[in-house]
Amino acid sequence: MRAVNEDALLAYPPVFLVADGMGGHDAGDVASRLAVEEFAQLAGRPHATSDDVHTCFTRTAERIRETLDGRPCGTTVAGVAVAEHEGSSYWLVFNVGDSRVYRWVDGGLRQISVDHSVVQELLDTGEIDAGQARTHPERHVLTRALGSGAGPEPDYWMIPAGPHDRLLVCSDGLTGELPDAAIAAVLGQFPDPQDAAQELVRLAVEAGGHDNVSTVVVDVATADEGDMHMTVPRAGAGLGASAWDEMLDGATVPRARTREI
Repeated sequence: MRAVNEDALLAYPPVFLVADGMGGHDAGDVASRLAVEEFAQLAGRPHATSDDVHTCFTRTAERIRETLDGRPCGTTVAGVAVAEHEGSSYWLVFNVGDSRVYRWVDGGLRQISVDHSVVQELLDTGEIDAGQARTHPERHVLTRALGSGAGPEPDYWMIPAGPHDRLLVCSDGLTGELPDAAIAAVLGQFPDPQDAAQELVRLAVEAGGHDNVSTVVVDVATADEGDMHMTVPRAGAGLGASAWDEMLDGATVPRARTREI
């Protein structure tokens, strides 16, 4: 486990994210905190748009450059926001770096985000396989990070929010220690998102804990089974101790908890 925690997370409707800073004490930890501060300005809204999220990315990049005055640093940011389109609820997934967003539904786990890393590029070209990727010497080398380039280059995905969705947002401190099968088993075992998030952190630390571990687990319940747009996400997270907040506005209602190691 690193002496300095460079992870930060936000679990407050309508945004759930994990940021993993790079650059060491007073650099990486500051960069990740700045990301959370900017995205927290969306808190309390019933939903967010891709423009809202991209504005947060842009402001974060600017603040990192201004605050850290050219020091070599940056942060990953991966997360999901509750979005609305034509009266229905969607997950707006976003990512820059190698923190990840997964979707677990009907017992199956699928990675939604795509890593911005050297290893991911090697995987894409078929030069290595998934097994080799887990131990590759350059597995922590990023090709994109927020604050380290001229401007933010996040990827976005828009996914309809199903009535039984469970989303996982995590730093590479989790995926570097646990294989997908172990992650899926935990998500299927614990009905409460807070319990699932805490167990994932516990297992990652028990497996070695070579990096900070941050997890956010977001569930969906429905306010009215006959109305798919009445979607109610709720979430639990692992990255320290924080409280969860609940927002009720008739339609989309996420709730989140946080725990950090």
